[in-house]
Amino acid sequence: MAPADAQAIIRTASCRCGQLQARCSGEPVRISVCHCLACQRRSGSAFATQARWPDAQVEITGRHRDYVQAGDSGTRATFRFCPDCGATLCFRSDGVPGMTMVAVGAFADPAFPPPTVSVYEERRHPWVAITGDAVEHYD
Repeated sequence: MAPADAQAIIRTASCRCGQLQARCSGEPVRISVCHCLACQRRSGSAFATQARWPDAQVEITGRHRDYVQAGDSGTRATFRFCPDCGATLCFRSDGVPGMTMVAVGAFADPAFPPPTVSVYEERRHPWVAITGDAVEHYD
């Protein structure tokens, strides 16, 4: 059963060493998997999974460095990463103003809600399957 006040839900993501953190309140507005080549390089995996919150619901603490890069769509994103351990914690995209995307793996929570959107599937590795009846798939 969902809590009466969804804003009471607090999730904290952190880099590997723990000094950079994102405290996210409420439920994410979108959880997605991206198979684009830029996300593959950024995550060091076959895809990246991120959860999106309005900026006002994300509090970032700790030291960080920023890296700006254009994705496969051409839209620029600013990635925030830990200067100590190098882990990317979150990013903001010019294409989605007012939102902060947090790397789902940074929550280290196997019970985190599943993705509902899978994008750039034309670049998906053939051995990857994003399943579920509620998942939207986009090339």
